[in-house]
Amino acid sequence: MDLMEALQRRRSIRSYKPDPVEPEKIALVLEAARLAPSWKNLQCWRFMVVTRLDKRQGVAEALPETNPGRKALLEAPVNIILCANPQESEVWEGKDFYMLDAGLAMEHLILAATAQGLATCWQGLFSEDKMRSALGIPDNFRVIAVTPLGYPAQEKSPRPRKALGEIAFGEHWGQAWT
Repeated sequence: MDLMEALQRRRSIRSYKPDPVEPEKIALVLEAARLAPSWKNLQCWRFMVVTRLDKRQGVAEALPETNPGRKALLEAPVNIILCANPQESEVWEGKDFYMLDAGLAMEHLILAATAQGLATCWQGLFSEDKMRSALGIPDNFRVIAVTPLGYPAQEKSPRPRKALGEIAFGEHWGQAWT
């Protein structure tokens, strides 16, 4: 699958088959994340790969009870937790680059997963303290996101996207790029 196809196929999946994910596919998605660009190439991100059910339960319990992502984290055979160390990045003009760096790495991971026929669903609404406690994450790392990783048990249609003319401007703000 080429990049544009992976971009077009990627969906947030919340229902997973119990089939295990092959270790080589997990390694490939982690390698894709490792290759992401970062501020001054500082690579502040870290990934935790969680497969044990008791640990996945701890991860799921960090999400609010009303969040449908809890079920996905329990169903998927793998959870990947994205962490970042702000001290391994910089702040410039009020912008915390560790957040951007982590997001780029997670997007690489998600697209690589899609290209491998795997599904993901980036979750950001959780208790960082509960996640940290469940997994022994050191205090100097921020817990940025978590995603289930596995084979999808559902198919989703594309979601509507804004037209390019609404989001891409030319030489002056508001002037449509053409």
